[in-house]
Amino acid sequence: MAANVGVLVFPGSNCDHDAYHALKHVMGIDTRFIFHKETDLGDVDAIVVPGGFSYGDYLRSGAIARFSPVMQAVADFAAKGGPVIGICNGFQILLESGLLPGAMLHNSQLRFVCKQVYLKTVAFDTPFTTHVPKDKLLQVPVAHGEGNYYADTETLKRLEDNNQIVFRYADSEGNITPEANPNGTITNIAGICNDKRNVVGMMPHPERAMESILGSTDGKYIFESVINNLVTN
Repeated sequence: MAANVGVLVFPGSNCDHDAYHALKHVMGIDTRFIFHKETDLGDVDAIVVPGGFSYGDYLRSGAIARFSPVMQAVADFAAKGGPVIGICNGFQILLESGLLPGAMLHNSQLRFVCKQVYLKTVAFDTPFTTHVPKDKLLQVPVAHGEGNYYADTETLKRLEDNNQIVFRYADSEGNITPEANPNGTITNIAGICNDKRNVVGMMPHPERAMESILGSTDGKYIFESVINNLVTN
């Protein structure tokens, strides 16, 4: 079957076009924008909640976007097993919406961070990681001021026990070190998934690592994974 992907658009989104370009023009997948006021996702097979500054990050990142009409449709889609990925602000929106556990704090250094990082994939059984090579470190950029993921002890233990931590920040050798942690996030967590494994949130931007001119094509592994899963299922 042919895959159709929807990219959400909120007031203040600024990575929606990046995600659209990555999927439509780089991956060659049917992709369409879905405005935040929509209550029906249509016939999409996967959803991308993109990065940016939805509603200007007023109150806190993602706090207002969670009330957009489209998010109820996303919640229903996810409840039926539909693959959803939230990137950066999209991750924050999924946390605020209760689709993923935990919360996002300001970066520990209280500064916006924009740099290339290395990601070690920990969970390979989500729709977005099945085609990531087991020994491959992903080089992708981060760009955020509130990427310091936090979960209480009980939630963190549950994430660990259920293998719901999807990505961790690592150094160029794959070591999980404090120096490789760009924002102070607990145990170097860069991405997690829900217990059903179909909803993934990650702070780094795979859509900005799709073409060699940008310094890395490692983001392709994320989108190739979900596309191949959609086409073969």
